[in-house]
Amino acid sequence: MTEAFLFDMNGTMIDDMEFHRKAWYRVFVDDLGATLTEEEAKKEMYGKNEEVLDRIFGPGKFTPEQIDEIVEKKEQAYQDAFRPHLKLIDGLQAFLDKAKEHNIKLAIGTAAPKTNVDFAVDALGLRKQFPVIVGAEDVATSKPDPEVFLKCAEALGANPHNSIVFEDSPKGVEAAKRGGMKAVVLLTFHEPEDFKDLDNILFSVKDYTDPRLEELFK
Repeated sequence: MTEAFLFDMNGTMIDDMEFHRKAWYRVFVDDLGATLTEEEAKKEMYGKNEEVLDRIFGPGKFTPEQIDEIVEKKEQAYQDAFRPHLKLIDGLQAFLDKAKEHNIKLAIGTAAPKTNVDFAVDALGLRKQFPVIVGAEDVATSKPDPEVFLKCAEALGANPHNSIVFEDSPKGVEAAKRGGMKAVVLLTFHEPEDFKDLDNILFSVKDYTDPRLEELFK
């Protein structure tokens, strides 16, 4: 029996990953002088912001103060660009309402920093629906480590093996697998072939109006 639904946020609850990609790419190339393609940058867009910078520029390239400044500029650019488009992915609110009717617990497990969690969750009025939110500041290791989803399940009092993760990224689905959880994939930013090596996927959907989601309540 399913006890909990655990949601990634960016690209899974809100369709914003292209806005993150564009904001990051401008920082990487225009501000920091990286020589990489947009597709190469896209592949590095997972985990905490400081981890993204470490992967592209090498550990220790920037001081903590410089990282804070870089990240603040990137997040402000992302929020300014995405704010007019901020809404839940189609069908998600009705899906959340149905989960409540079936007494399925809800949590958000994201690599987003608190500034972006607050930006989305508060604007969309989701605090009451999600009693547990685990973000970048709450974990030692980001996805594909399963820590974020295991912490969500623990805080909800749910068995991880009876929890279903909703994710848009291969690293997130891998985190679910390593935590012993099945996953539903949102195809908002990645293609189906990006998930071909992961065997814990129930199915993939474009949004929450897909009728196959009804199977999760049976």
